Amino acid sequence: MQAESDDSGDDCVSSSPLQSGQGSGTRNSEVQSTLRTLGSKVEDLSTCNDLIAKHGSALQRSLSELEGVRLGGDTGDKIRQVTERATLFRITSNAMINACRDFLALAQAHSKRWQKALQAEREQRVRLEETLEQLAKQHNHLERAFRGATVLPPPLANPAGDSKGEGMGYEPRKGDVSDEDDENEFFDAMEDVPEFITVPWLATASVTMLFRLSGSSYIHWFWSKVFSYHLCPCQMSSLVRKRRTRIPDKPNYSLNLWSIMKNCIGKELSKIPMPVNFNEPLSMLQRLSEDLEYHELLDKAAKCQNPLEQLCYVAAFSVSSYSTTVHRTGKPFNPLLGETFELDRLHEFGYRSLCEQVSHHPPAAAHHVISKRGWTLRQEITLASKFRGKYLSIMPLGTIHCIFEKSNNHYTWKKVTTTVHNIIVGKLWIDQSGEIDVVNHRTGDRCHLKFAPYSYFSRDVARKVTGVVTDKDGKAHFVLSGTWDEKMEVSRVMQSSRGGGENGTEGKQKTVYQTLRARELWKKNPLPEGAETMYYFSLLALTLNEQEEGVAPTDSRRRPDQRLMEQGHWEEANAEKQRLEEKQRSMRREREREAARAASAAEDGVPQDNYKAQWFERTEDPTTGEVTHIYMGGYWEAKEQASWDMCPDIF
Repeated sequence: MQAESDDSGDDCVSSSPLQSGQGSGTRNSEVQSTLRTLGSKVEDLSTCNDLIAKHGSALQRSLSELEGVRLGGDTGDKIRQVTERATLFRITSNAMINACRDFLALAQAHSKRWQKALQAEREQRVRLEETLEQLAKQHNHLERAFRGATVLPPPLANPAGDSKGEGMGYEPRKGDVSDEDDENEFFDAMEDVPEFITVPWLATASVTMLFRLSGSSYIHWFWSKVFSYHLCPCQMSSLVRKRRTRIPDKPNYSLNLWSIMKNCIGKELSKIPMPVNFNEPLSMLQRLSEDLEYHELLDKAAKCQNPLEQLCYVAAFSVSSYSTTVHRTGKPFNPLLGETFELDRLHEFGYRSLCEQVSHHPPAAAHHVISKRGWTLRQEITLASKFRGKYLSIMPLGTIHCIFEKSNNHYTWKKVTTTVHNIIVGKLWIDQSGEIDVVNHRTGDRCHLKFAPYSYFSRDVARKVTGVVTDKDGKAHFVLSGTWDEKMEVSRVMQSSRGGGENGTEGKQKTVYQTLRARELWKKNPLPEGAETMYYFSLLALTLNEQEEGVAPTDSRRRPDQRLMEQGHWEEANAEKQRLEEKQRSMRREREREAARAASAAEDGVPQDNYKAQWFERTEDPTTGEVTHIYMGGYWEAKEQASWDMCPDIF
C-alpha cells in the first residue's frame, strides 16, 4: 500500500519519520485486520445466501405438495395465499441478494482508490503537523526579534529565490532533472490539441506549499509578506488582519413553487420577485471579483521574460476563474444600478479591485484591478441567457483585458458559456463549454483553449480543457491540458508534424506534437472544512461579504437583503429584496421622466437615459475598438478622505 500511494504525496515535501517504521506498520496491520474482518463478513453473507436459497426452495416444494392434497375450500385458499407470500418473499430475498452482490462488487472496485485517498490524507496531516510546528518555532523567533532586533531571523532572511523571474525553465535544485536532460527526453507523440498531457510548473517559494497544506489565507498572507516585502516584525504586526473562515450554515428551507406562482398572477414578468431560495449570499459583483482567487498566476506572469511563457500563465488564469463554479449552483444577487464592490488586498497580496454595476437593462458590470506586482486587469461583462427547457445557458458577453507594465504586453480574451442542467427535475449541475482565444496584441502570440462539453458517452475525463500556444507565425511552442475544476499542466513542444489523414483527405489530418515532460501550472486550492453547508464557498468567497469599515455606501456588503440571507433570515431577506427592487424601479421611472422633459426641450425630442456610472466612463477601447466602461479613477482617493457625498442612495 505504501508503494502504491507514493504518487499521491507531494514531490516537494519529504516523507516524515512517522510515515515509516512503527507508524506505517501499525497502520498496515490495522488495514489488514479490517480487511480480514470484512472478508469474514462477506463469507457470512455468502453462507446466508446459500441458506436462504436452500430453505426457500424447500418451502416452495412443501407448499406445492400441499396444493396437491385435496382439502376444503377455505384451507385451499389459505394454502394458495401462503404460496403467493412465499413467492414474494423469494423474489424479495433474491433482490436483496443481488443488491448485496452489486454493493460488494462496487466496494471491491473502489477499495484501492479509497485506501490511497486515506493514506494521502494521513500523509498530508503529518505534513501539516510538521509545518505548524515549524511555524511555531519561527513565530517564536519573530517575537524575540520584535522585542530586541530589527532584522528577520536567519531562516527568513534570504528571500533571493523570490526575486528571480519564474520562467518555464526553473532553476534546478539538487535532485531535480536538469534542462539538458529535458532536451533529450521525449514523450510519446500526442494527437491533436485536445489529447495532450502537459505542463511545466516552476518550483515556487515555500509560501505556496504552506498555503496548500494549511488551507489558511492568513498563513499565505504572512509568508508572502516575509518573502515578497521583506518586512521587519514590527511592520508585519501592524498589517496583520485575520479574516473569517466561516459563515452561518445554509438553512434547510423548502421551496414552495405554488407560493411563487401565486405571486406571479397579474404582474409583469420583470416585476416578479424571485425568492432568495435560488440565491447564494453574494452579489454578481462579488462573484466577478472571485476571478482573482488565483492572482498569483498573474504575479508570476509579470516576472516572465519570455512572452510565450507569460501567455501560458495568463491562459491558466483564464481557466482558474471557473474552478469555483463546479458546486456553486446558487444564483448570485443581481446588483442594483450603481452598486459597487471593492476588494482591497493591497497589504496582503498587492492588488486592489473595484466593481460597479454600470447598466441595468441589459445588466452590465465593470471591473478594474491594479496590482503592485506590475499588472492591470479590467473587464465589462454583460450576461445573456437562454432557457432551453431542461437546462439554462448563460453567455457572458464582453472582453477581459490584462496589461503588464514591464513588457507592455496586452492580452484579451472572452468567457465561455456556462450551462446549468436539470432546471426542472433532478439535481442541479454546472458545465462549462466553448473556446477561448487569449491574444497578445503586442506580439501576435495566441493561446487557443477548448472547454469540452460533458458527454455521457465520452471516454475523456470530465471538464477537460486543452490548448496550444502559438506565435504570430502559427508555430506551436507549448501545449496545455487539464480540467477547469482541478488543475492545468503545460509542456514545451519540441517538434510538430502533420499526421496522415483518412483516405488522404486534408481536412482530417491531425497535428502531432512531441513534447517534454509536463509540469503543473495551476492547481485548485482545497475547499474549507464544512464547505457543503456554506454554499461551497472557497476561502476567498467566505471573506467577500465580511463587514469592513470605510467602504462606500453603495458597497455590496451593505445590502440588507443579502446580509439577512447570510444570517439565515430568508423571510426577512425576501421582503427586503422586494423593497429594494421596487425602489430601483421608482428611481428608473424618475430618470425616464427627467429624460422626457429634457427631450421635450431639445430640438430632436428623443428621450435619452441620463444615467452615468460613478467611477467608470463609457468610451471606445483603443485596442479592440469596442465601446466599454473604463475606470476613470477617484474611488480610492475618496475612500482615504471618507468623502462619499457623490454616491447615490440605492439601499
